[in-house]
Amino acid sequence: MNAILATGEFDLTEEAPAKINLALHVTGRRADGYHLLDMLVSFTRHGDRLGFRADEHDEFSLSGRFGPLLSADAEAGDNLVLKARDLLRQAAHASGFDAPAAHIHLEKNLPIASGIGGGSADAAATLRGLMRLWRFVLPEEKINAIALKLGADVPMCLASQPLIARGIGEAIELLPAFPSFAIVLGNPLVGVSTPEVFRQLVRKDNPPLLFPSQMPQGYGEWIDTIRNLRNDLEPPARSICGEISVLSGLIESQSPIVTRMSGSGATCFGIFVDVEQAKEAAASLHGLKPDWYFQVTETIAGDV
Repeated sequence: MNAILATGEFDLTEEAPAKINLALHVTGRRADGYHLLDMLVSFTRHGDRLGFRADEHDEFSLSGRFGPLLSADAEAGDNLVLKARDLLRQAAHASGFDAPAAHIHLEKNLPIASGIGGGSADAAATLRGLMRLWRFVLPEEKINAIALKLGADVPMCLASQPLIARGIGEAIELLPAFPSFAIVLGNPLVGVSTPEVFRQLVRKDNPPLLFPSQMPQGYGEWIDTIRNLRNDLEPPARSICGEISVLSGLIESQSPIVTRMSGSGATCFGIFVDVEQAKEAAASLHGLKPDWYFQVTETIAGDV
């Protein structure tokens, strides 16, 4: 745990779990250019972490392995944490609630622009944390509208539970009986442009997520189902970033149950039989590529 968030300096903390696309099918494209997606999504116990406290002035600070790659400048226009704060404050004032100054601290443990929803998870955690700090709750439709305004992944991250998402990500179906998996995340720490990945996508009307007539039940059925799904963005991402193929091959060499790329890359994951096997695999991978990112974790089970 980061020392800054362990000292009690902050009134409360919020976890921002990594978002894993266990499958991502590109099924079409809207007239406005947005791609239509079918996604099977889970979240991990590893992620970023945010601290919040009341203060005399708004403040934003950073720590964590990847904190130096971000700007703590409060005027930074592409900072989703600050955008989330400002949109929530506007909504609070419009609803008659006070939303006083706050210090937000982001412990950035996830690689930047890596296909695991780090920025979206941070924005969602900001919404949850500030509602707790400011002691108000917006109606679900209003907070979801703010989340979607911040990005298509933010409503999913606001839920941070296993789910199926369709459309551009706004049509969400929670999976309360979804199991937990031992997983190793890997990233070569090479940035991949999501718009460029979509531009390189050869076919944009692929088959949707298809399940048996009855939704899979239990660990074994879900593993069999995931094996038969895919990530349609993986081939174009591999063509843009050769490290993805290398990374996937390295993970595959550790005998996982499933290996796949998440989102638009470059993060890949391997699902393993248990955490001990995942730890052994991660240790081996660290030895092979000590400068890359590897992380053992578990996905969060559905909230039955």
